[in-house]
Amino acid sequence: MTSFKFEDDFIEDNVRCIPMLVRFKLDAAGIKLKLAEWSKFKAAERNELVILPCNTKKQVVAYKNYLHQLILQRAGSEPTPLTIDQHPAWANIDIVDESLQVKAKEYNWDISIEQWKGLDNLQRFALLKLYRPGHENKNFPKAMKEFGLIDNVVIDN
Repeated sequence: MTSFKFEDDFIEDNVRCIPMLVRFKLDAAGIKLKLAEWSKFKAAERNELVILPCNTKKQVVAYKNYLHQLILQRAGSEPTPLTIDQHPAWANIDIVDESLQVKAKEYNWDISIEQWKGLDNLQRFALLKLYRPGHENKNFPKAMKEFGLIDNVVIDN
């Protein structure tokens, strides 16, 4: 899987925004990728960042090195480091993040622990990113629906 359905709006145009899958890998690699840097990458390079594995320590190091060189080459600047969270909320399947629940309650929704456990790491990561200030919150309801957490809800585009 390379993108979620809720990302379709911006994936079609040569991946003009950073897909959640890449954001997930950036967090693992400890690099903050700015949209201005992303926009300087060639389409093939963006796709490479989507498909490159980033699961094992060796893969994470390789991903980080590739991205580092890409930013230097295309943007002409050093990458911005990002602190790697050793205990990210998305990795804790026993507790639904309280702030996420507060956001869900704004829509009169609730995320049960069973639903939370039923999501994969990338889905939990996406939900936690989508509700935060500064992110396009319009995709939060779309993701909730796509992930099967809400039923029979009409989501406006």
